Parts: sequence; structure tokens; C-alpha cells
Amino acid sequence: MCTVVCDWQSGAPIRILALRDEFVSRDFDSPEAWWPDQPDVIGGRDRLAGGSWCVSDVATGATALLVNRIERMDGTPSRGLLPLAAVRAYANGTDWTSAVDHTAMASFNLVLATPEGVLVWVWDATALEERKLGPGQHMITSSGIDADNPKTTGFAPRFAAEPWLEVVTSCEPSDEPGALVVRHVHDGKVYATVFGQLITSAPGSLDVAHSRTPWVPGSWTERRWPSGH
Repeated sequence: MCTVVCDWQSGAPIRILALRDEFVSRDFDSPEAWWPDQPDVIGGRDRLAGGSWCVSDVATGATALLVNRIERMDGTPSRGLLPLAAVRAYANGTDWTSAVDHTAMASFNLVLATPEGVLVWVWDATALEERKLGPGQHMITSSGIDADNPKTTGFAPRFAAEPWLEVVTSCEPSDEPGALVVRHVHDGKVYATVFGQLITSAPGSLDVAHSRTPWVPGSWTERRWPSGH
């Protein structure tokens, strides 16, 4: 995941826009209940490692998302463990850092949005820092939280003023610095925005619109959990 927009207000459902940038050759499954040991958790599944970049717990209303950072680009185990660990720990009233050793992982921002607020753990491959965000809208990218970079400077005001999906569908894939929807060729491999999710969650209710071509109007599919709710 490389761009997250989150809007949290006390007593209101959480709204999240998540755009995933990845090599197009890395296959994945669309959001569903893929993990039998966490039956209330909905998210897209990475077919290579089995984890996820973004999951939501229907019962608790918590959503966890992983945003890559640039300090260290490789490492093991897979960071896809982190969103699953974060929503599990929230549901159990525990701390995910006691269940997962992150120190060998590539750097990341781990976002946990819950009815109580939004936390971000920043791992720069040297130290892990926990930050609590205030109410309102925030934009998290590989550069950090509400960072002074071309993407945030260019798009945060638009996300504050316009419907989020209209902002996304107004963009074309680009390799320009600050692009919201990206497409790069690196050593013959295509790295691009491969998935978009618009999440609205509260305890017991989850709505997810998603698309594998999020810049294309009309490409977004809507799902709701529990089914028929």
C-alpha cells in the first residue's frame, strides 16, 4: 500500500481510501474472509505470502493498513502479517508488537483505525515509533503522515474538498513525481497502482468499494459485510 487517506471523527464511522502500489506480476485476491482463524476479518490476500496490505474486522470496526517506506526495501518475514496482527491485537486488547517481531522487516507505516481513533506505527528500520493522530482527515504515504511531499501537497486539499472517488478517477497512471495513480517500469518489471479500496466501517458493519483499475470510472464494485446487512 502506498497511499492512505483516513477520516476519523468521534462517534462516526471511519472512512478510508487505500491505494495499493505493487509489481503487477504479484497476484492477489480481492477482499474476502480468507483467514479461518480470524473469520470476522475481511481483506485482500497476497497469494505469494498469504498476508494482506489492508484488513478490516467486521466485529470491532477496526481497519489496519500497511504503507511501505523507503529506508529499507527488503526483509523477512513478510510485512503482510502486520495488518492481521494489528486487528487481532485490538480485538483481544493486547499489543501486536508482542506477537510479531518486526525488526527484520523492511520499513513501514502501519495504520490502525478504530472507533477510538487512529494510530500509526512508523518503522524506519532503526526504531519503531507510535503516533496517535487527531480527529479529521489525514494522508499517509511512503514519506510519512501528512508529509511535505508532492503527492500530499497536491492531493490532500482535493480529498478535503471533493468526493474521494472523483479525485481518484480524475487521474491517469503516471510515472511523474507526486502522481496519485502510478505506473513505472523498473528493470523490465511494471510497478503500478494495482488496487483501490474505499472503506466505511463501524462495529458490526463494513462497506468496501474496490477496483483493480481504480482510475477508471464505473470500475468500482461495492460489497457489504455482514452479507445482507
